[in-house]
Amino acid sequence: MELVTTRADSLFNDLRQRIVEGQIPMATKLSEPELAAHYEVSRSTLRDALSRLEGIGLLERKANVGYRVISLSTAQLLEIFQVREALEGMACRLAASNMTPDEIQRLRQLLQIHQSNSLLQQGEAYMQQEGDLDFHYQIVLGSHNQQLIRMLTEELYYLVRMYRYQFGMASPRAKRAFSEHQHIIDAIADGDGELAEILMRRHIAASRKNVEQRIAVNATTQEQA
Repeated sequence: MELVTTRADSLFNDLRQRIVEGQIPMATKLSEPELAAHYEVSRSTLRDALSRLEGIGLLERKANVGYRVISLSTAQLLEIFQVREALEGMACRLAASNMTPDEIQRLRQLLQIHQSNSLLQQGEAYMQQEGDLDFHYQIVLGSHNQQLIRMLTEELYYLVRMYRYQFGMASPRAKRAFSEHQHIIDAIADGDGELAEILMRRHIAASRKNVEQRIAVNATTQEQA
């Protein structure tokens, strides 16, 4: 049983990464026989992984059709940004009261790691790895609010990351976004929850506007093609 669980975890993690990074494109219908053969796993192990991917919002399942990678409309994508703006703003307010000096120092060290990235230095993209190396993830943990942590690091996290990875990392906002992160940390370190919340909400709102502009440009390009 332990071996099956471990294999399912590995399969879940690999498929999750491929979906998030766009290696398996949005709206792709998944073939269970092909995936089971490719990964050399049983159908039960595969279905366990697929069910978990559905649970974090990356797959949808329809009767007599099977699993398909989600494909959100522009309206749904912007709804996610609205939710993030509210909840991550709240997380920042709480982090200003609840983060320990050690946690704040680790957050500053994380930005030093980000700053060394050549793409950020060139102003081309702001690349962040997932989990502990993700600024937003660490802010949410710093809120010490278990309900927020569950919603933002489990239920929404990989869906948000999928769109950040595919739409938002390569951006003319790269250096500005990094600077905004620094100001957010300063507000948290000062214990100014009100300012920290305002800065995070503005930060995410600016990212939303950037995505809206990119979607509009892509739509215009396709119309002209």
